[in-house]
Amino acid sequence: MHIVIIGNGISGITAARHIRKNSDHKLTVISAETDHFFSRTALMYIYMGHMKYEHTKPYEDWFWEKNRINLLKKYVEKVDTQNNQLQFSDGGQLTYDKLVLACGSKPNKFGWPGQDLKGVQGMYSFQDLEGMEKYSDGLKRAVVVGGGLIGIEMAEMFHSRKIPVTFLVREESFWNNILPKGESNLVNREILRNHIDLKLKTELKEILPDENGKVRAVITNTGEEIACQFVGLTAGVSPNISFLKDSGIETDRGILVNHYFETNTDNVYAIGDCAQFKEPLPERRPIEQVWYTGRMHGETLAQTLTGKRIPYTPGPWFNSAKFFDIEYQTYGTVKAEIPKDQESFYWEHADGNKCIHFVFNKADSKVVGINLFGIRHRHEVWDKWLRAGKTIGEVLANLKEANFDPEFFKTYENQIVEHFNKKYPDQAVRINGKKRLLEYFGL
Repeated sequence: MHIVIIGNGISGITAARHIRKNSDHKLTVISAETDHFFSRTALMYIYMGHMKYEHTKPYEDWFWEKNRINLLKKYVEKVDTQNNQLQFSDGGQLTYDKLVLACGSKPNKFGWPGQDLKGVQGMYSFQDLEGMEKYSDGLKRAVVVGGGLIGIEMAEMFHSRKIPVTFLVREESFWNNILPKGESNLVNREILRNHIDLKLKTELKEILPDENGKVRAVITNTGEEIACQFVGLTAGVSPNISFLKDSGIETDRGILVNHYFETNTDNVYAIGDCAQFKEPLPERRPIEQVWYTGRMHGETLAQTLTGKRIPYTPGPWFNSAKFFDIEYQTYGTVKAEIPKDQESFYWEHADGNKCIHFVFNKADSKVVGINLFGIRHRHEVWDKWLRAGKTIGEVLANLKEANFDPEFFKTYENQIVEHFNKKYPDQAVRINGKKRLLEYFGL
C-alpha cells in the first residue's frame, strides 16, 4: 500500500514516523516549503540569532532514506480523488492508495489595498522568514497588524534587532478575545515595557506604495499615516486548502473530518492545522492550530492506517507561548468572559509580570481551567487534576506539586493561598509545613 502525505510539518511527519514504526507500507511525504522537516515554532529564533536552520531539524538528513520515507519537494496543484492521483505544478503526477492531507495554514489577508506590495507578508513559512530577513536590511520601521501570538512574535523578532515596531491591534486590549482582562492588561504592559509602539483600537485601512512597488507607509482607520518599509500581516491564519477545489473533498473553513480524521472521501484523511472536526470535542475548537495537537493528530491517524482504528481523545486542552520575557501556559478552559456559573480567582504578583488565574464551578468548586504568566506548572499534574475533577481547595492545598520552576526560583504558593483565603474566608485553605489541611472541604 502506498500512503502519501501532503505536508512535512509536525502532523504529517509524526504520522509518517508512526506509520513506519508499525508497518512496511510505501511512504511518500510531499512539501514545496523545505527539503526536510523542521520545527516551525523555532523560526523566530533563527531570525533572532539564537539558532541556525540546521539546529531546527530534529532528524539528520540521512534519517529519511534510512527509514524508507520518500521525500518529494513539489507543489500539489490538484487532487483527483476519482483516480487516486495527485497533479503537480510541474506537470508530474503521483498515484496513492491512502492520502493524508497535512497541508497546514496560510496567513490571512482581508483585501487591504496594497496587501500584495513588496515588503508586505505574514510569518508562517520558511519563505516568510526569508522574506523578513531580506527586507530587514536598512529597515527603519516595521508595522505589525493583528493582536495575536504570531503578531507579538514578529514584534519581538524586529525588537531583537533594535528595529522600531508599531503594533496595530484592533481590540481594546491585546488578545482580549482569548484572555480575561487581568492577563490581557499584563501583556499590554510587557509590550510597552519593550518599547513597542502599541496602538490599541486601531485597524489597518491601506498600505501605500513607493515608486518601486514597495511599501512606504500605512494608513490606519483613525487617518494616521505611519511611515514604514515592512508590514507584517499577522491577523490569524486559515487552513491552506485552496488546491482542493473541485476535488470532491468536503470543506468548510478547513477539511471536514470525523474523530478518526476521515473525510467524506474514501482513502482521504486530514490532520493538523487544515483539519476541521465536524463535531468538536467538549471544550475544544473545531480547528486546532497548535503544535502539540498536530503531533497527536499524526500519531492517532497512524494507528488507524496501520490496522488499529482508534478515535482522537486528546483530554483537557493546554497550550503555551511566550510574550517577550513572560512565559504563558493555559490548562483546561479559561474564557475571556467568565460564564455566570463559574467563579474566577485571580492573583497577580506585585511586580506586575506574574499572575495565576483559576476558574472553577460555583456549584461544586471543581476547577475547569487555569492561566499562568511568569510561573510554570507541570502539564502532567494539571492534566491529572482536570481529569479527576479536583476542587479549587484540593488544588490550592497541593499547589506545590505542580510547580515546575527550577530549584532556586522563588515560589508563590503561600501568597496565592493567603490571597484566596482573604477573598473566600468561608473556603479557607490552610497549609502547615508538610501537613496540608483543607478545612472547608473536610480533607
